[in-house]
Amino acid sequence: MKTIDLAQEIGRLEYPGRGIVLGLSADGKNAAIAYFIMGRSVNSRNRIFVTENDGIRTEAFDPALLEDPSLIIYAPVRTLGNYTVVTNGDQTDTIIDGLDAQMTWAEALSTREFEPDKPNYTPRISGLVHVTGARLDYQLSILKSGDMDPATCQRFYFSYTCPKAGEGHYIHTYAGGLDENGALLSFEGEPVPVTIGNDPDAFAETIWNSLNEDNKVSLFTRFIDLETGKAVSKIYNKNIK
Repeated sequence: MKTIDLAQEIGRLEYPGRGIVLGLSADGKNAAIAYFIMGRSVNSRNRIFVTENDGIRTEAFDPALLEDPSLIIYAPVRTLGNYTVVTNGDQTDTIIDGLDAQMTWAEALSTREFEPDKPNYTPRISGLVHVTGARLDYQLSILKSGDMDPATCQRFYFSYTCPKAGEGHYIHTYAGGLDENGALLSFEGEPVPVTIGNDPDAFAETIWNSLNEDNKVSLFTRFIDLETGKAVSKIYNKNIK
């Protein structure tokens, strides 16, 4: 599949939902990570990213407006040793606990399904970054209902070993458009290969500026130096100017 310009691909849809980008910087020196959230409802838009010791967590910007926290308050990013886990839900904790118990990430994710938010049944998307010995490997996954049928769960796993410099992969929850019942269509196919640059600030700004202005909520990005393990992270919150 041809590599697509990152800004072009992210800006293609008005509402891709939540998205993950993983890849290798153009100079081959840094792992690149991005996770963004969008929202259409007051509850979904009433969020910010805040830092924690081993990653980030979503938090209500205005606690008085918080309705159902079950699918919107979670830790999207956590680390365990040389692993960084990034997901769109509380399966972050499932993966971290599984890795800590010597399970593979697929074994950990086999205990989970898509979100129970009828009629959308939002897919659970997850990423796993492993940096060791100046080498980068990463994986992406999507757990989704079969044709919007809550009785069926489809699990897809994608593995990228020693990726090309300047290339990453992008996966998101929604494909754009609605089905005949008015549900958001889920992402289909393989993660999209996208371009990755060298500058962590430009990487973050490119994604943030490409997201639909009305629907974007928060963005987290991180560059991890493959030699030293040093990480440079950025957070954008629309609710905090």
